[in-house]
Amino acid sequence: MAYTQEDLPTPLDATSNPPPLFDGTTRLYTYYSCPFAQRVWITRNYKGLQDQIKLVPLNLQNRPAWYKEKVYPENKVPALEHNGKIIGESLDLIKYVDSNFEGPSLFPKDPEKAKFGEELISHVGTFTGALYTAFKANDTVKQADAQFDYLENALKKFDDGPFFLGQFSLADIAYIPFVERFQSFLSEVWKYDITAGRPKLAAWLEEINKIDAYKVTKTDPKELVGFYKKRFLEQQ
Repeated sequence: MAYTQEDLPTPLDATSNPPPLFDGTTRLYTYYSCPFAQRVWITRNYKGLQDQIKLVPLNLQNRPAWYKEKVYPENKVPALEHNGKIIGESLDLIKYVDSNFEGPSLFPKDPEKAKFGEELISHVGTFTGALYTAFKANDTVKQADAQFDYLENALKKFDDGPFFLGQFSLADIAYIPFVERFQSFLSEVWKYDITAGRPKLAAWLEEINKIDAYKVTKTDPKELVGFYKKRFLEQQ
């Protein structure tokens, strides 16, 4: 895995000019603390594509008008500018980057692993949705238990490595940005440890936190907790 340290560019805001759009450069439009964009950033880093895919961070609180007008009408991140077109949606994008660029493959050829990998990736929206619901419920811990038990059981399926499919893959990348946030928030507000009684999940987190391609994409937990408190606790 060829991860090399890079200087992160400053986010572009409403006062910034657009980069030279559609000039043949491949660009990943991102927001540094967005979990969806983080998935694609991790994939890019793990495959060693820092030179091939340029990061273009945006300031979403003061976003440039040209982004919606000229780049991505959906006005969301992540989006990838590649071969004269724009592609969005993080789960589609991690598969796209894995298939269309060089670097270590992030999806197994083994049919059983590939099938389970697809199942995990298609379940991630259910997982995150259930936790968002739990944060606003009276029985938050009970609801959270069920979701983290699902991960613990999924991690038991293959025993040739600490990750969902044995080796690090798109399945891990689909979940980790959200697990990172949920772990901090549940710990801070509910004193809930997602790894308690879940040795596979504890090992998974420990191993993932050794991966440089992921580590550089993490957001300060205090910032994450502050954002989640605003989003889930202050409206109640």
